[in-house]
Amino acid sequence: MFYSLLADLVLISHLMFILFILAGGLLALRWKRAACFHLPAAAWGVLIELADRICPLTPLENRLRLKAGELGYERGFIEHYLLPKPAASARRAGRRRQRNRLRLRACAAEAKLAAKLSSALTTGWTGPRRGRRLTE
Repeated sequence: MFYSLLADLVLISHLMFILFILAGGLLALRWKRAACFHLPAAAWGVLIELADRICPLTPLENRLRLKAGELGYERGFIEHYLLPKPAASARRAGRRRQRNRLRLRACAAEAKLAAKLSSALTTGWTGPRRGRRLTE
C-alpha cells in the first residue's frame, strides 16, 4: 500500500508538471518570476518529446507500481493516461505517424507560447491595467 501511494504521488506530480509546461506561460505573463521556472521546464518537455525519450518519472512510477503488486505500463505517461486508446489494428498501423503528428502539434503550441512570452518579456508588458476606463 505504501508503494501504491508513492506511485500515485509520482503520477500527480507528473501531471502537475505537464500542466505547468502547457500553462506556465500564462503564469509567466502575470508573474515575471514564473518565467524562470517555466522556460527550463518547457525546454525539458520539448527535448523529451523531440528526442523520443521517456521522462524519468515514468519508470519511477512503474517501479513503484510493480513493488505494490500492480501493473505498470509500456508506453509513456502521456500515451497511457492522456491520449485515447486506439484500436489494436490502428495501433499497429499508424502508431508512429500519430505520435509524430501529436509531437508536431505540441511543439507548435510550445513555440507559440515561447514566442508570446519572450515578446511580452522583451517589450516590458506588465499585464492588463486596472482602474482605467476607455472613453469614446
